[in-house]
Amino acid sequence: MERDMERVELVVPTLFGLEGLAAGEMRRMGLEDVRAENGRALCSGRLEDIPRLDLGLRTGERVLIQLGSFPAGDFDALFEGVRALPWERFIPRDGAFPVKGHCLSSALHAVPACQSIVKKAVAQRLGSRYGLQTLPETGPVYQIQFAIFKDTASLMLDTTGPGLYKRGYRAVGVAAPLRETLAAALVMLSQYRGRDPLCDPFCGSGTIAIEAALIAKDRAPGLDRSFSAQKWACIPASAWMAAAEEAMDREFHGDYDIWGGDIDPRAVEIARANAEKAGVEDLVRFQVADALSFRREAPYGRIVTNPPYGERIMEKREAEDLYRGFGRAFSGLPGGWALTLLSSHTEFERTFGRRADKKRKLYNGMLKCDMFYYGKRRGADEKN
Repeated sequence: MERDMERVELVVPTLFGLEGLAAGEMRRMGLEDVRAENGRALCSGRLEDIPRLDLGLRTGERVLIQLGSFPAGDFDALFEGVRALPWERFIPRDGAFPVKGHCLSSALHAVPACQSIVKKAVAQRLGSRYGLQTLPETGPVYQIQFAIFKDTASLMLDTTGPGLYKRGYRAVGVAAPLRETLAAALVMLSQYRGRDPLCDPFCGSGTIAIEAALIAKDRAPGLDRSFSAQKWACIPASAWMAAAEEAMDREFHGDYDIWGGDIDPRAVEIARANAEKAGVEDLVRFQVADALSFRREAPYGRIVTNPPYGERIMEKREAEDLYRGFGRAFSGLPGGWALTLLSSHTEFERTFGRRADKKRKLYNGMLKCDMFYYGKRRGADEKN
C-alpha cells in the first residue's frame, strides 16, 4: 500500500464524560490532531496506529476508521454519498461487510431502511471495482457503522469487534457490574499511579482493583484478546506484533498495595478468579469484608469504589443507610486518605454526611451518575 494511502481518520467512541481521558491517552501514544467531542475522541493516524490503539486504550469503547462525512437529507443523497467513498481501500473482494448504525434529529430516521441503502451502495461500489455482479462475503468481517445526525451522515469501519471494555478477564459477573472502561477511568481520575495503597470496599467482581493493577504495571488492557482488524489484509500481522511488543516492553513490575473487599463471599470468589484471568492475582488482594467497618492504619491511600445505587440491586433507603455508614467509616480514616466514588443517587452527599471537594458527571452505561472526590491530601503519588 502506498505511504500516502496509509493515513486515516480515527474515531474512538467513549462513555459520556470520558472523552478527555481517551484523548489524553491518544496524545500520550503520539497520535496527531487529537480532539475530544461529545461521546468520542478523534485523531489522525496511520494504519499501524490501529493495533496500538486497540491494544492500549483503557477508556475508549472501540476504534473506528472514518471513511467520510456528507449531507444526507434523503435516500438518494445517502446512496450517492456512500457509493463515492473508497471502500475498496479496505474491503477486499471476499470481505463481509455487515451494516449497523443510528439516526438522530434527521429526515432519515428509519434505521433498517438506511442500513439497506448503505449496504446497496457499498456493494455497488465494490462490485464495480472488482468486476463482480455478486460479492461472496466469505472472508473477514469489515463491520460498517453509520451515524446520521442532523442530516449529516458519517461512515466508519469498526476495527475492534466486541467493545474494548471486554478485556477478556471477566467471564462471570455479579449484579450491576461496572464496565471496565469506566472502572479504569475512575482509577485514572483518582490520580492513582501505583505508589499509594488503593482500596475498593465495594469490590463486587473486582473490576476497579483489577484495572488499578493493570494501570500500576502499565499493562495494555487488550493483550489478552483479539480484534476484528487482525484479519484485515490492509493491516499486516507485523503491525499487530510490533504493537504487542511495544506494549509488553512498557510493562514494569513492582510492589503494589491493592485491596478489594465485599460483604458477599461469592463476589469475592469471582473477583479472585477474574484477577487470575487478568494475570494480576499476585498484585491484588480480595477479602470478605463489610464496608461499614472499613479501617486502615496506613497514613494515606486512595479509595476508588462504586457502591450500590439503590436502583437495581438495593432499595433506595438501604442504599442511603449504606452511604451513611460508609461516610462514618471514611471519617474515621487517617487524614491522608482520599475517596473517589461513583453514584447515581441524587442525595448521596447528604446521606454520606459531607459535600464533595470535586464532582464530575459520568455515565455508567445509560445511567447518569456523579463521581464524588473527597479528601485530596498529599500522599506518595503526589510527592513524586
